[in-house]
Order: sequence, then structure tokens, then C-alpha cells
Amino acid sequence: MKIFSKEQIYEGDRLTAERQNITSTDLMERAGTQIFNWIHMRMQGAQVPIHVFCGIGNNGGDGLVLARHLSTHGYNVITYIVNCSDKRSKDFLINYDRIKTVTKDWPKMLSCGGDFSEIVIEERDIIVDAVFGIGLNRPPNDWTQELFQKWRASKAFTLAVDIPSGVYTDRAVEDENAVVHANYTISFQSPKLVFFLPETAKFTQQWEVLDIGIDRQYLMQTETLAELISKFEVLPLYKPRQKFSHKGDFGHVLIIGGSYGKIGAVNLASRAALGAGAGLVTAFIPKCGYHSMQASLPEAMVITDTHEEIITNINFDIEPTVIGIGVGLGTADDTLKAFETFLKSNKVPLVIDADGLNLLAKKKTLLKLLPEMSVLTPHPRELERLIGKWSDDFDKLEKTKAFSKKHKVIVVIKGANTITVFGDKLYVNSTGNPGMATAGSGDVLTGIISGLIAQGYDALAATIFGVYLHGRAADISLEDFGYQSLIASHIIETLGEAYIDLFSQPEQPEAEEGEAQKE
Repeated sequence: MKIFSKEQIYEGDRLTAERQNITSTDLMERAGTQIFNWIHMRMQGAQVPIHVFCGIGNNGGDGLVLARHLSTHGYNVITYIVNCSDKRSKDFLINYDRIKTVTKDWPKMLSCGGDFSEIVIEERDIIVDAVFGIGLNRPPNDWTQELFQKWRASKAFTLAVDIPSGVYTDRAVEDENAVVHANYTISFQSPKLVFFLPETAKFTQQWEVLDIGIDRQYLMQTETLAELISKFEVLPLYKPRQKFSHKGDFGHVLIIGGSYGKIGAVNLASRAALGAGAGLVTAFIPKCGYHSMQASLPEAMVITDTHEEIITNINFDIEPTVIGIGVGLGTADDTLKAFETFLKSNKVPLVIDADGLNLLAKKKTLLKLLPEMSVLTPHPRELERLIGKWSDDFDKLEKTKAFSKKHKVIVVIKGANTITVFGDKLYVNSTGNPGMATAGSGDVLTGIISGLIAQGYDALAATIFGVYLHGRAADISLEDFGYQSLIASHIIETLGEAYIDLFSQPEQPEAEEGEAQKE
């Protein structure tokens, strides 16, 4: 699913009105009606007080359309105008006049700086936030902040229209007290990037996209700089196997890593590479891990360094398709020298994780030796060592993009909604859960991506697909183990189910009656 920028959303609205021969007011009616249908399907006329707070721009106009439909369908709705400017949008004014024709309870005007202590909101009520929308370009004033804090203090369920008020689409929030904390956000046509970033995702607990009929040609042909990756995006990447194929058709993964006490990392990565579908896997490890590796993973072959406890000389006589390097490797000086020597002669695609990344950060001139399209999979601290400190999530993304472009590499920013960065493009993953915050989870991802590249997936497709499978397998494991008891091995064990799940059909919801007419 494409994640459109604010500017692209505005252009989509404009083109839709032009190509469908409708006015912007008609499009606003369509949006507000869809929100009403969403609420009506769930409430079915329940007389819970619904407080609709409308700004004086187009987001407020959407709120007025909603409030009008709620009124005409007999809901207990109280509408407010958050009036902090004299710059009202044309479509807001049209819908302000329309709502006054269908109810005697005209919207209550809340003048900026005035007293709103008489507004009574109980915990069982519903608040609809339609104050600012995506056009906000400066922090809300103190009075508006107090209103938002009053909503939060009420503990009432809060539904945000398009985006929680106070959140920008393209930069960080200055003051968390100046932002609506929504329980649910209804986003028009496309999710917003801020729904997936750690510093801003917390402002909405859940979100959903509503189709408001934006021009299909525009949606299909417009290239976005961010994309949400779900089953429907990765399914076309899948490479089916042919009847007469054999293990040689699916590549040879070499996993280089391990040190005394950390052979398990190589074991996990090797198992994951096999579970992802690699035809052959060889582990290159220190001598101390030979017996444990052979005994615990009989499907893998093993090559050892001459050193007992660390890797000091990366030397092998096989021809791997791809090399995953860094898991459990350590950062000893002799290992760094071996790593540098290896990079100088290597021509094989790389997936670099853990101490491989720390070695690159330790001697950044090594970055020049990386093959193009190498895949780097850092967690936040490892990323910081590579690109430097960042001021906020948007700064982190910009610095990661610059790093990716400079070194022509793919960077996986691991975390909730793991983001794959290649050049200016962001691929936001939709699978995964907090149970993955466990030792070895990253080693498994290294193995999965390596296993996919071995099978012939290009590096970017393998990374996007691998991140998705990694999270989906963890989601499937969650059903049996929960967050606390999920371990990295469980993810490998459910990789097969994650593959099978690609072809499962979602249940279709039954049609609901009583929706407002769509224009």
C-alpha cells in the first residue's frame, strides 16, 4: 500500500475533483459520509454521547459532514467549533451552513482563549477529533493544548479524523501535550508515515484506511517515497519451485560468524537460511564451535578457522551464492583485520549484521569495500554507530537515506514496523510483534534474507520479503507462546507456516445495512 505525502494527497484531491467532475465540497461530503458509515456500522444507533470537535479548515468540514449525518440518524451528537482564527475554508463554511438546516442544536462556538469548563465529557462518551488534519504547520496555541488535555483527562474514546490533531505528516512533534492521543484514527485513502515511527505512532493506538474514491489512475501511477508492505505486496515477489528443481538451483549460503560462547548466533542464522529455502548452507566459525554446530544442525556444513575462539582468517574453498556475516563475530583486533582482508577480495553479495556492522563502524573506511546492494541490518544502537546520532525519527530516516545513497547499500532499520531503506525509498513492514524483542531474532533475519538471495531473489526483494516473513512467522508463533515466551527458534519453526499463509484467503466481512448514501 502506498503511503502518500501531504503534497501528493492534496494533488490527488485536486485531480479527483477535476477528473470526476465534482467539487471539493462533494469530495468532503464523500469523506465525512464514509466516517459516518464506519461509526454507524459499529454503534447501530446506540445513544452514547458523541462530541464532535471541528476546526475551521477542511478537517473541520469533514467533522461537520459527520456530525450532520449523526444528527439525521438520531444519534446523541454535540458539535463544537474550535474557533482560533478568522481563516475559514470555503468547504467548512458550506458545511457549517448545511448542518444548521438539519438540527436545532447548532454547533457550539468555542472562542480561542475562552472558557470551556462547561463542556462535560464522561469516560463512557466518544470524542471525534476533526480539528487540524494534515495541513498543520505550527504547534497549537496554549488554549487548544488545554482542550486536548481536557479530552485526555476524560479518558473518553477518541477517534481522530485522518490524523490526530497536533501531529505533522513530515516532521517531529515539539510538545507531546499539544497532540491528541487518539484511540483510533480513520485515515483517508492512505496511511500516514507517522503511524509507523516510534515517536509519533504512540499518538494513535490503532488506525484504519477508508476509501473515499480518489482517482484510481492517480493512485496507481503516482510513485511514493514510502510503501507499507503487507501480504499483497510480497506475494508477487514469491518464486514458485519447479517439479524437477534440485538443491543446486536454490543457492549456497555461507554464514560467517561466531566466537567463544556465541556459536548459537551462527546456528540460528544457518537454520533460518535453510528454513527460508536455501539449497545449501555452510557455517564458517572458530574451532571451538565445530562439534556443537555439527551436532545441533546436521543439515549444515561447517568450516572452521584455525583459531580456537575467534575468527582470524576467513579462508574457504567453496563458491557461495551469498554470504551472511557478523552474527556472534566479536570485534577483536585480529577479527577486524580478517574482516578487512575478506572485504578486499570478496565479490559475493553480502548480508551484514551485528558485529559485522560494529566492525564497519569501528573502521568506516571499510564501507568503501562493500559490494553494491549489500544488505545491512542494524538495530538502533548499531545504526547510530554507522550514521551518527539523530535528533528525531525524521532526522534518522534522512541520515539513513543519505548513508544508503552514498554507499549504494540497503539498510534495514529494525524495530516495530521495521523499515527497509534503499536510496530515497522506504518500505515499512506490517508484520511482527513485541515478542521479537528477544536474543537471536536478528540472527534469524540475517539467515532468512541470505536464504532468499541464494534462491535468486534480488537483494532488495529478498530484504523486503525476508523482513515480512520474519515478522509473519513471529506473529504465527505468538498464538502458542505469547510475547514473553517467544524465542528466536520459534520464528524459524513457523517460517513454513508463514510461506503457506501467503496463499490463504482472508475472511470476507458480511455486508452491513443502514449506510448513509454515498455521493
